[in-house]
Amino acid sequence: MPRLIDLSTNDKDFFQSLLHDAGTRYDGRQFDQMRDVDISFGDSYGHVNLTLGKTKLVVRISAEVSKPYEDRPHEGIFIITTDISAMASPQFENMRQSEDEVLLTRLIEKAIRRSNALDVESLVISAGSACWIIRADVHYLNFDGGLVDATCLGVIAGLLHFRRPDTSVEGNSYVVHSLEERNPIPLSILHIPISVTFSFFKPPVKTTANTTTTIKKDSPDDYDQDMEDAAPNSIAKSDVILVDTTAKEESLRDSYMTITINKNRELCQVSKSGGTEVDGYVIMNCASTAYNIATKLTDLIQTKLKQDELKRTTPALVSELQAENDR
Repeated sequence: MPRLIDLSTNDKDFFQSLLHDAGTRYDGRQFDQMRDVDISFGDSYGHVNLTLGKTKLVVRISAEVSKPYEDRPHEGIFIITTDISAMASPQFENMRQSEDEVLLTRLIEKAIRRSNALDVESLVISAGSACWIIRADVHYLNFDGGLVDATCLGVIAGLLHFRRPDTSVEGNSYVVHSLEERNPIPLSILHIPISVTFSFFKPPVKTTANTTTTIKKDSPDDYDQDMEDAAPNSIAKSDVILVDTTAKEESLRDSYMTITINKNRELCQVSKSGGTEVDGYVIMNCASTAYNIATKLTDLIQTKLKQDELKRTTPALVSELQAENDR
């Protein structure tokens, strides 16, 4: 995640007036509407190009054989690495990983590995001695907000698209078969987690030019009364909640929360790092919205996977039919 964009006072007032007075966003979307999502797959398995609005990233899934961790001999290994440089946006710094970027990697790891979306036990070749390491490398080409949502979507799409080499075990030894010997095997994906980030915007404090302030010494009773009258630092029903914010919108938000959910209505994670408090009813409403979005994105991923599979199998089928005709 980048440093926040420095907006001018006029831009801030304009965005705030759109959200709180006009009830709309500057790009014309509804508050709970995501930007257009485009997913395409490369020639190799596990190569994904994803676009979320103007945010663009590339995901590459790879696999290699290694030794499992000593404390987890019956599990394979899943690793996520992110490459966020100034090429994506001048807000990022080259050759330096911020705390927010580490948080991004942890959020994706929790959404996929800790939710058991990827069956790591199926990655074991020989317990305690050999397993598959599945590596997801994420490269960001352009940034305009929504890093967590786009990254989670791209990684899970890459895992669903990836195929690893087949293996066979004979006694204490194992053999990794080439793609010419055996067809590659898809990974065992138990469910499809989708992350949806909600940004919270509190109404601006309005002041007038004619307002005067009198400073006096408060008594303890006055202090207690002021504390009772003060508005709590929490998200209320009147506050604005946006889905899939752009970079400019992210620079103005007071707080944000990421909900990861799947099509089966299973809540994988709720992550909120600091900021204003969020009431329970707000979380429930956000979870319901996240489920609706997750259902649509899951259907999109499955549709794109079927289209890619059809493109790969059709040329092979045509070649096979031509060979039979030649015989």
